[in-house]
Amino acid sequence: MGIPPKEEYEQLIYGLAENPHVTNSTLSLYTISALAGIVEGSLYFDNGLELRVVEALDFKNNRIQRYGYEVYRGDDKLRWYDAQPHPDDASLQPTFPHHYHQDPDIKHHRLPAPGISFTAPNLPTLIADCIALGQSA
Repeated sequence: MGIPPKEEYEQLIYGLAENPHVTNSTLSLYTISALAGIVEGSLYFDNGLELRVVEALDFKNNRIQRYGYEVYRGDDKLRWYDAQPHPDDASLQPTFPHHYHQDPDIKHHRLPAPGISFTAPNLPTLIADCIALGQSA
């Protein structure tokens, strides 16, 4: 398993604007070399949320090398996802090292992030999370 080849990943990125909940996409895939790329930009949702995305992609090894995902409503950061290991936090073990932060105490309140990995596209999970988060707010 792994992320798809560059051409398929490109189709995924540019096809996200077709999602009925996405009102605008500024996501772009920038080629660094024949085997590496960067995805940067934002997805805007009909519920008022913005998902900011940065991914470093390794197409040789079919992996996401690193990522940064942040969810905003206006200027308010609602959630962010990261892979900074917290081995002493047993509650995060199910998705170790992937987790997200949210209120209360957004810096220290960490929760497991099912569906987030280095070996598969994360955007479908993140879109579903943003849609659900917008419905609960």
